[in-house]
Amino acid sequence: MRLREDRFVRADGSEGIYSVVDKSPATVVIPVDGDDVVLVEQFRHPVGERFWELPQGAWDGNEDPDGEDLARGELAEETGLRAGRMERLGRLFFAYGITGQPFEVWLATELVQGEQALEPEEEGLRVGRFGLARAEEMILDGTIADSATVAAFGLLRLRRPELLPKR
Repeated sequence: MRLREDRFVRADGSEGIYSVVDKSPATVVIPVDGDDVVLVEQFRHPVGERFWELPQGAWDGNEDPDGEDLARGELAEETGLRAGRMERLGRLFFAYGITGQPFEVWLATELVQGEQALEPEEEGLRVGRFGLARAEEMILDGTIADSATVAAFGLLRLRRPELLPKR
């Protein structure tokens, strides 16, 4: 991660400074097993709370990771799951008002359980299985508050609506 300040000239000719956080491309994985989705709960230091979210992450320093390899790696690391099938649903940005960090959203199916390989900062991470309908309720009631997770569920509903309950 790197913080930089870019000097720029506005349309009116005045000068400004824009602060930008540079981070490696990331992934968000939607592990679906029948009518269930696998979520992880972990402590998020910037907000000082634990939240449920989809498995996600980046390989620091790798500016051009293979998207599917990254998604498979994060899924296995955080949940221990291996996916027989991966489908790319789209590419989004976390918060392009402060960072250009993109993330790809991947649907993982045909899941097989293996061993987790957590990093030290993921200590205390919990894995949970929830019905897809329950996961959407968790978004609506604020239990899931991670914007990337909410956006990934939006892509899932738009690209693969047959996997989700009718609303």
